[in-house]
Amino acid sequence: MKCFFYVIVLLAVVSCKESKQSLDETIDSRTQEFVVVDKIPTPQLNLQQANNLAQLPLHCIEVEYPNKMGHVTASPDDQKRPTVQHPVFYGCFDWHSAVHGYWSAVTLLKQFPELEAREELLSKIKRNLTIKNIAVEIAYLNTENNKTFERTYGWAWLLKLQQELDTWDNPQGQEFAQILQPLTDVVVERYTTYLPKLNYAIRVGEHSNTAFGMAFAWDYASHANKATLRNTIESKAKEFYATDQACPISWEPSGYDFLSPCLEELDIMRRILPAADFHKWATAFLPGIQKAQLDIEIGLVSDRSDGKLVHIDGLNLSRAWVLYGLISQYPQEYASLQETADAHLTNTLPNLVADDYAGGHWLGSFAIYALQNAENVK
Repeated sequence: MKCFFYVIVLLAVVSCKESKQSLDETIDSRTQEFVVVDKIPTPQLNLQQANNLAQLPLHCIEVEYPNKMGHVTASPDDQKRPTVQHPVFYGCFDWHSAVHGYWSAVTLLKQFPELEAREELLSKIKRNLTIKNIAVEIAYLNTENNKTFERTYGWAWLLKLQQELDTWDNPQGQEFAQILQPLTDVVVERYTTYLPKLNYAIRVGEHSNTAFGMAFAWDYASHANKATLRNTIESKAKEFYATDQACPISWEPSGYDFLSPCLEELDIMRRILPAADFHKWATAFLPGIQKAQLDIEIGLVSDRSDGKLVHIDGLNLSRAWVLYGLISQYPQEYASLQETADAHLTNTLPNLVADDYAGGHWLGSFAIYALQNAENVK
């Protein structure tokens, strides 16, 4: 276990083992100690866990029904079954969940060559991710009434999938990356057209959250050297968030949140601001963050068969990945937040596998991404 010390010393240094003081307890009038003890081991993605989590995309990426299409119907003839409308991303209840179902499968295949479901997952991807099917997906996005389809949540996950494929050092992975690229190019163009028109940030805890979409898009733009997209995101993020202060994180969560509006904003700003500027901004945005004084509790789910109420499991996982990302980038300043991240992830992981389909069709992706970020914490 790790022990992190942030101590203002005037009289003595107290060891992590000996100290049982609370985070803000005054020892005497002259000495104040701030100690964080890592009591919760940081979860790691091992083969056994990967085999369990692989069951989620294995099950859902070819499950056509139930399906929430999100489709604008233009005429009586414009009603098609999901496998016809979206021959690649028809499974997992909705388009964006299908996209990050593929992302989950690819991520696990890359990291664990000995994955039990390896051949079955590969065969499912190969069967659906074809040049012909991607052309149909592109044609759909070009229909007059669906040009904003999956803006921007589904777009963001598609860029994340492209990045995962691009970095897969495997001939099959590179073939998949080339097949997906034309659809990704459409999304990049849509993003760079849309963001300059958006006059106000969308600060909700669900799909349309602007900061979340920009964070994933920034990662892809940086990876793929898409300067226009990267510059557009940087400009818009600064416009939206640079002067924000005292984010009301104690108001979170709303009942259907699977993203934290405050922490998602933190996530994009840590990417785009230089270190000194970011620390100054973060101190004003979330006062006390460098002392682990975040007024958040682990979200509670009352009914995992309810597709909206189970969102709170996703909130716990997305909070964890934001905090791990922050700690990884700036360990000296924010390592004290690791217990909070570990608690959110550890509490939620047992609820995912064999869960109701309301959460099972998407939460595995959130868990894998949180675990992926946890691995980057030293």
